Order: sequence, then structure tokens, then C-alpha cells
Amino acid sequence: MKNKTKNGHTYIICECGQNHNGDIIIAKELIDMAAMPIYFEGNNLKGSDAVKFTKRNLFREMTSDLWKQPYNSLHSYGKTYGAHRVKLELNNIGHYALWEYAKEKHLDFIETICSIEALVLLNYFIPDFIKVASRDLTNMPLLEEIAKTKIPIIISTGMSGLKEIEVAVNLISKKHKNITIMHCLSVYPAKYEDINLLSIQALKKQF
Repeated sequence: MKNKTKNGHTYIICECGQNHNGDIIIAKELIDMAAMPIYFEGNNLKGSDAVKFTKRNLFREMTSDLWKQPYNSLHSYGKTYGAHRVKLELNNIGHYALWEYAKEKHLDFIETICSIEALVLLNYFIPDFIKVASRDLTNMPLLEEIAKTKIPIIISTGMSGLKEIEVAVNLISKKHKNITIMHCLSVYPAKYEDINLLSIQALKKQF
């Protein structure tokens, strides 16, 4: 990350996403875990550098058919898929509370913003980075609005090729140059033989 890494330090982000299941207590426990020091070969090492959460506007992102679709999974939090997804969300004040808590733990705070409407979150606090999900790398209206904020941007590339990445970088660069490109695989968990870390060198050379 620009201005975040030095002396060969690897910037470590803990992916919290929506693994809090809509419970702010669980979300804070995730932050606690991210801030914990790491003990390795007798050394007390610093924990993570940042936590990342996700902010959505479900009314913008889901069709009415998907919203009303029955959801009978063992892990369902509602009778319909819409109700289930609502249960997994934290509101803007909840995200603000997590930002405050992360700062108390000396962690950077990153938000994946999934729709233009979700940018209302910036009325509550300013994250250290905004992350663009792989699925949204070709969402030009969203990229343009995020770029206008001038907040440093991380882009995921798991669902894109070099052409899509180049278009996204060029669009954002019209507003600012503080862009981090993340080599990703949209497969969880990724198979070792598919990870291909040499892609990082290719991205560095290209961009």
C-alpha cells in the first residue's frame, strides 16, 4: 500500500467482511483478533495492519425477485433471501463504531463499498482505504464516484483480465493516483496450484 509499507514490511489485512453476521459484538471480537500480536519462533510480532468490512445497500443491489425468494438453508437468518441478507448487515452507525474501535486498537480501517448509495457511510467517518470488489471492477459509475472521494483505493482483480484492470485504473487515475492493485482469486479456498503469485510481477510490470 502506498505510504503504508516500508522496510520490506508486508501489509496484512484481516478480512472481516460480513463474518459478524450482523452482530456488532462479534465484529468487535474480529477486530480484537486482528490486533493480537503474533508469537513466532520466540518473537512477539505485531498483529495485522488493518481490518476490512463491507458496506452494501441491499435495496440497490438485489432484484425484487431475489429479495422475495424463499431461503430455507440451515444457515438462514430469515424466511426470504432478502430478510436473510438484511440480518447480516450493520447500519452506518455500527460501521462508525467499528471504525472507532479499530482506531483504538491502532488498526487501519478499510471498507469495501458495493454501491454508490453505500457511500453515504463517508458522512460518518473516512476509512483509510476504500476497496473495490472484483465483481465491481467494471462498474464504471461506482468507480467514478469512489474516485471522486480522493480516498486511497484498493482494487481486487479476481474476476478481471488486464484490459478490465487497465480501464479501471485509467478511470480512477483521472481523480487521483493512490491505487493499489491486488492479485486475487475468486475461489475460496484457492487451490495451491492456481494461486500463481507470478501474476504480481506481471501486474507490477504492466502498471
